[in-house]
Amino acid sequence: MTDLSNPLRIERYVPVDHAKVDFAGGFWESWSKTVREVTVPSQHRRLDEERFLEVLNFDQPPGPLARPIQPSGLSMQHFFDSDFGKWIEAASYTLKAHPNPALQAKIDDIVEKLAHGQMADGYLNSWFIRREPDKRWTNLRDLHEMYSMGHLLEGAVAYFEATGKRAFLDVMIKAVDHIDATFGREPGKLRGYDAHEEIELALIKLYRVTKNPKHLKLAQYFVDERGQMPSYYDEEARRRGDDPANYHYQTYAYSQAHMPVREQTQVVGHAVRAMYLFSAMADLAYETSDLTLLAACDRLFDNLTGRQLYITGGLGPSGANEGFTREYDLPNETAYAETCAAVALAFWGHRMAQIELDSRFTDHVELAIFNGALSGIARDGEHYFYENVLESHGQHRRWKWHYCPCCPTNIARLIASLGSYFYTTKPDELVVHLYGANTAEAEIGGRIVQISQETSYPWDGDIALTLVPAAPMPFTLRLRMPGWCNKASVTVNGEGIDTAAAEKGYLAIARQWAAGDVVRISFDMPVERIYAHPLASEDAGRVALKRGPVVYCAEEADLGFVPQLLALPADAEIAAEFDPDLLGGAVRLSALATKTSDADWDGQLYRREQPKTQAARLNAIPYHLWANRQAGGMLVWLREK
Repeated sequence: MTDLSNPLRIERYVPVDHAKVDFAGGFWESWSKTVREVTVPSQHRRLDEERFLEVLNFDQPPGPLARPIQPSGLSMQHFFDSDFGKWIEAASYTLKAHPNPALQAKIDDIVEKLAHGQMADGYLNSWFIRREPDKRWTNLRDLHEMYSMGHLLEGAVAYFEATGKRAFLDVMIKAVDHIDATFGREPGKLRGYDAHEEIELALIKLYRVTKNPKHLKLAQYFVDERGQMPSYYDEEARRRGDDPANYHYQTYAYSQAHMPVREQTQVVGHAVRAMYLFSAMADLAYETSDLTLLAACDRLFDNLTGRQLYITGGLGPSGANEGFTREYDLPNETAYAETCAAVALAFWGHRMAQIELDSRFTDHVELAIFNGALSGIARDGEHYFYENVLESHGQHRRWKWHYCPCCPTNIARLIASLGSYFYTTKPDELVVHLYGANTAEAEIGGRIVQISQETSYPWDGDIALTLVPAAPMPFTLRLRMPGWCNKASVTVNGEGIDTAAAEKGYLAIARQWAAGDVVRISFDMPVERIYAHPLASEDAGRVALKRGPVVYCAEEADLGFVPQLLALPADAEIAAEFDPDLLGGAVRLSALATKTSDADWDGQLYRREQPKTQAARLNAIPYHLWANRQAGGMLVWLREK
């Protein structure tokens, strides 16, 4: 936990620009290329085919809804702006290292329409401008106005940083000026805040570009005001003639607005909203040295990862509130575990590691990106999961698009910017957070250092890290020692380094570095059996398999029968072997197991005799690769006997 008396806990590491990290020849190369060449273009086609881009025709009368009004009184069309905001962000990340005039033209077309439709006072939301201009800012509790503007703002910042074009950024600064003039604690302003967090972290991204303190101050207001009582949402509902007691979700914990953020001790409510809020809180702690926010983030991170997180890095078990229920409630077949939530967990953990260098944060970033987030996109780059279950009887199939397609653009923007998660720097330090084949360029103390990783990670734990500073220079290299690894070795130019000296999961090597220095890292990567806490009752008597950062599952496509019939003996030896033909290449696990026979029950549902068993073979694949082949069952938590 954070020591509030120690201001040095605000580390302020700076991530290396994602465009300075090139994935070549390793795990992330094909994923990055697929997102750039398949995912981003296909998502623009989907946005057009599904009539999302129609909302930008501000001069035309609004046509029929592309997404009808639901019983709650809402339509997904209220939030369309957020989807092409995230698409622009993902596309912009690809543009920074791979210029594409045709893609830029598509973005410029959207920007031109947004600029044309923006109201004179700066307000920008396609739904309200075209359909209900008299109702703007009357329902922050439900209608996501600032959430949508926040995603547009993140897209504008990313596009400016990729291309230098200011048009979109200027549109969104004008929109932010309008928000700033409307909300706050000053006389005449509304003391409101959007129930779906997002504008907060977007404003901090804007501040880092503009250095305008009012952008940071506005983000701080939205974080500080959340959960203050009496609730703004009650007052707002009464003003529009509604009874606050009729709120669909009954509790403002749904929006993390049930108490001030610094007082919260348990992660509750809508999972994505929570992760976006905590990401903004971490950003604010970074920018303002607010140790009270950092302490709250520490406390909430421990609650999430110690009591409410799926083994895959998925989070939020319930579809009813797209979020949390109670501690240790982790059902498998009905898991919601929204892709967006795992992506946002990576956002939060990454931010925490910049202000408190501790591998417990980056371990969970790695867990999410290799498992609960990556499972949200198919190997072909254009089919998706919204929910990421840990058990299926074959009813779960990936879809081309979704009624609420927030997840495709979220996983795209994560993968497209993933390079920035690998390395961070200080004037005298280089930190390696993640491992995977790449070449990178970092600036340390004003001087450039070239970095390369040669490795097959995550399929094995051997990494050759080569450093090439322009001239010999002293700095500290910090290497993350993953929490999943019980045995590791590190050498520098063949000389052994004591890995027991690692602090909070990072091994520091301070020396004069010269061109061609090679750090060799070897992480022991056996197959491990993982067991759940006894209160996670759905997993009682079950075991999950994990190798390095990768969680495994058994799929009917490999077994030839439903995996629910499989049992893994407690003493079974589990082999790991790389299969180059498995969906681009991956390590499979195999072991002798047993299958419970369902062939001799003669139509009975119950009987006195125990079921018969027979020998079978477990064949398990990485969880993120499931549902890429024929339909069938899947299981993460296997019965153990």
